[in-house]
Amino acid sequence: MFDVEFWQTIRLSLMLAFFTTLILLPIGIFVGNYLAFGRGILKIVLETLTWMPLVLPPTVLGFYLLLAFSPNHFFGAFLQDRFGIKLVFSFYGLIIGSVIFSLPFMINPIKNALSSLPLSLKEASYTLGKGRFYTLFFVLLPNIKSSILMAMVTTFAHTIGEFGVVMMIGGDIPGVTRVVSIAIYTQSEATNYAIANQYALCLCIISFVLLFLVLFINARSNNKGII
Repeated sequence: MFDVEFWQTIRLSLMLAFFTTLILLPIGIFVGNYLAFGRGILKIVLETLTWMPLVLPPTVLGFYLLLAFSPNHFFGAFLQDRFGIKLVFSFYGLIIGSVIFSLPFMINPIKNALSSLPLSLKEASYTLGKGRFYTLFFVLLPNIKSSILMAMVTTFAHTIGEFGVVMMIGGDIPGVTRVVSIAIYTQSEATNYAIANQYALCLCIISFVLLFLVLFINARSNNKGII
C-alpha cells in the first residue's frame, strides 16, 4: 500500500522533528530561565525575537533564511567555500530553519512554568549555598517536568507540520528535503488525492498520539481522574 518514497518522507519528517526538538531543549531551558527571571532591555529584545516567528508569515522567515543560506550571498558562500557546508536545499538547512521557527513552542512553555514557581524555591536553594546552575537543574526544572514535556511534544508536532519555512529553504527534493507537509501540497497539486490523503492521515495520527500521550501523562501526574 505504501511505497518506499512514502516511508522515506515519513522518516525524514520524524528525523527533522527529532533533531529540532533535541537542539531546542537546552536552548529553551536557558533562554526560558533568563526570560522568566531576567530584567532589563536585553530581556525585552530577546523576548520580542522569540515571539517573532509566531507573528511573521512563515514565508517571510523562509525568504530571509533562503537569502542567508544561498551561496550567492556572504554567509552561504562563506560556509560552502570554507567548510563545504551547503544549507540551501539541504536537510541541515531545514534543521536550522525549523529550530528558528519553532523557538516559541519550546521557550514559552518553559518560561511560563518557571515564572509560576514560588520564589521561595530559589531563595531556599541560594540560602543553602547552591549556585544558579544547581538551582535551575535540581530545584526548579524537576518542578516543571510536565511543562517541559509539553514544550517538547508541541515543538515536535509543530515541526512535523511546518510548511512555509521548509518549502522556502528546502523545496521538494525526494529523500533530501521532501517532508510530509510538502508531500501533501505537491501531491494535491498533481491531483493525486489518494496519496495526499495517506500523508495527511499519517500526520493526523502522529499528532493525535503525541498530544494524547502528553495529556495522559499530565493527567496522571496531577491525579485528575485517569483510571
